[in-house]
Amino acid sequence: MSESTAQTTATTVFPPVPVPTGYLGGLTPEAFEALPAVLRRFLAYTQFETASDMHAAPGVRPSTAAQTVLARRIAGELAEMGLSPVLDASGLRVVVDATPGFEDRPTAGFIAHLDTSPEASGGPVKWKIVDYEGGPLTLNAESGVVLDPTRFPEVAAAAGGPLVVTDGTTLLGADDKAGAAILTELARVLVDSAIPHARIALAWTYDEEIGRGTEGFDLKAFGADYAYTIDGGALGGFETETFNASQARVVFRGLSVHPGSAKNRMVNALRMAADFMNRLPPGEVPEKTEGREGFFHPVEMKGSVTEAEVTLIIRDHDEALFRAREAKVREIVEAMCGVWGDRIEVEIDFQYHNMGHYMAKAGGVAEMARSAYRECGVEPVEEPIRGGTDGSRLSEMGLPTPNIFTGGLNFHGVHECLPVRHFLKAFEIVCAIAGKTTKLRTLETFEG
Repeated sequence: MSESTAQTTATTVFPPVPVPTGYLGGLTPEAFEALPAVLRRFLAYTQFETASDMHAAPGVRPSTAAQTVLARRIAGELAEMGLSPVLDASGLRVVVDATPGFEDRPTAGFIAHLDTSPEASGGPVKWKIVDYEGGPLTLNAESGVVLDPTRFPEVAAAAGGPLVVTDGTTLLGADDKAGAAILTELARVLVDSAIPHARIALAWTYDEEIGRGTEGFDLKAFGADYAYTIDGGALGGFETETFNASQARVVFRGLSVHPGSAKNRMVNALRMAADFMNRLPPGEVPEKTEGREGFFHPVEMKGSVTEAEVTLIIRDHDEALFRAREAKVREIVEAMCGVWGDRIEVEIDFQYHNMGHYMAKAGGVAEMARSAYRECGVEPVEEPIRGGTDGSRLSEMGLPTPNIFTGGLNFHGVHECLPVRHFLKAFEIVCAIAGKTTKLRTLETFEG
């Protein structure tokens, strides 16, 4: 973006964007207004359907226009605070100037994404807040959707407090509208309070769920020296290491012949696709791996006799094992061509590296976050994240960006939920980090 364009965009007037529905989860307007402000923001954001589209043409940003509607809603909220938001093809961003006297500190960034996973319906979400006492919780009796701790053990930690759930027909969208709400409310706190802080840049990005969140992201315009994504799960999570990731697209080209005369003539693309799936290592899939174990994960299979296609993602924390997995897919395709003929093609697109390598040079950034966690009564749970965030690619681009939890659980499906106490604790920690930015002299040195 040119300087002149940036100035024009920054001064754009953002008219109010109303919430698409008047849905209040069965609460009275008075009861809804009595909820914590950050929770109200999150619940309002769930009413914007913002699923990204993995089939959108390359270079189309965002992949779905609906994401910009929520971006404009948030831009309007920021403008009402007296800030000057910038909205472009990479998303929304805004800067809160440093408290006088701390202009020389490194600029901190906080990032969340606006899109939700396309793997489940994104809404509008029929949320409700329940007082969860533990045990199985029926979300939708008609469809038999039950939030059961025996299948989702993390939810047991939410017992004894309020829990935001859906009606079992959509995901909730805590990934990552919870993070988006935390950023917006952080902006309000920084504007309205006297908490000393360094210069702080906030960004709400598009298309993280399909691996395009950093496409076109202008690091110079964002202006941060380090950042945190607010995109994690359970209470206490603090991730400085992610998967290495790529996506493979395998195309099978068949030959259609009338089935009555198909012997020794027809080549069925669907059978080729099934053969490919059967050749993948059966134990190296998400549902059979944990910790640092990598996997192959088919996410879509479609086609006909004439042509079929399988899309799968490839993940591993270890760089050498990751490259070996990519090679394994190519070897399978090569072997299949020896059986089926030259009818199979594979394209593997790299997505992001493990951020651990880059975080090694930003110890102060990680230590500042750990200090904030402990100050708020939460011990950081540091495990390699079995996934990735925009921070993976941003760290590679030169912006060290670890990941902070939101409290959300069971992302990407109808069992997604948000323990309110854990969400509020995430917001408290993010505010505490912002207040500690005056004590970070360099990325390596935190004086807390």
